[in-house]
Amino acid sequence: MNPIETAKEYNEYVEAKSPKSPIFKNCLHAFLVGGLICSIGQLIFEFCTFKGLDTVSANNIVAISLIGISALLTSLNLFNKIGKFAGAGSLVPITGFANSIVSPAIEYKSEGYVLGVGSKMFTVAGPVLVYGISASILVGIISCFFI
Repeated sequence: MNPIETAKEYNEYVEAKSPKSPIFKNCLHAFLVGGLICSIGQLIFEFCTFKGLDTVSANNIVAISLIGISALLTSLNLFNKIGKFAGAGSLVPITGFANSIVSPAIEYKSEGYVLGVGSKMFTVAGPVLVYGISASILVGIISCFFI
């Protein structure tokens, strides 16, 4: 077997050996599951407003409900199965965030509540929080001066 000598030959070799990803199917699954999650949130919202809650309270209940459902599905190891099927569609921000908090908490529970759950719970979500909060502060400062 001859060694691969150029970058072009290497790229051709990798392209030939790499499995083809069913992009359309993956996008369809992500769209359907993400849409289903959002539809469930909308149904909860409509039910709350039907029962007489104001918009702010209904929005809070939707957020709490979706977080609770996501945490429950994560603890039952169903969220991972949904994620394998839906890909990015299961990461509708609030459900994906809840999963990123609950997964490490469950994984490190055996190490105790302080050194396990307490210290490892934000290992995945921590960087998201840091960069999200930092970006929002930066955008707020920029908009304060230029808008």
